[in-house]
Amino acid sequence: MQENQNLINKIEAILFYLAEPVSINSLSKILELSKEETLSAIGTLGDSLTNRGLRLVFHNDEVVIVTAPEHSEAIEKMVKEERERDLGKAGIETLSIVAYKGPVSKKEIEYIRGVNSQYALRNLLLRGLIERKNSETGMRGVGYNITGDALRFLGLSHISDLPEYEEMNKQLEVVEEKESELDEASE
Repeated sequence: MQENQNLINKIEAILFYLAEPVSINSLSKILELSKEETLSAIGTLGDSLTNRGLRLVFHNDEVVIVTAPEHSEAIEKMVKEERERDLGKAGIETLSIVAYKGPVSKKEIEYIRGVNSQYALRNLLLRGLIERKNSETGMRGVGYNITGDALRFLGLSHISDLPEYEEMNKQLEVVEEKESELDEASE
């Protein structure tokens, strides 16, 4: 019983930390379980969340933890307040990285900034300045791109109108190469 609860807690922690859809296969691999064992634990977690402020959503063999719809009014109020605040340094840094490097993964953003960027990404998503896109280039997971609203917000008609766009792209490619070398060295 304790072991099963520990497994459920691990799944909850992973889903909360990632704050984005996770494939059942990825969870199974991380937890070193069969797909059936993982689905069973996810089902138990979903049942335990029924009378709380969170829910699990399944779509295309992925699962994500979300807020319960009955609390949407409180969430909407918070979102409205966040939208009215300034972007702040973290938001501007993150938006700049997405603008110059997009599509870019959360991992790449965090590597470049050197800190967890989940809050900044969420804030930019809520404001409609960036969007999530499933990778089309072989990059695993989700990539972030700048939106047309962000270009309008910045007073630009095209992404290449950003100051020193070509030079920044080249610098970010060097950072990407270094990250790849570090990943290969750690394997």
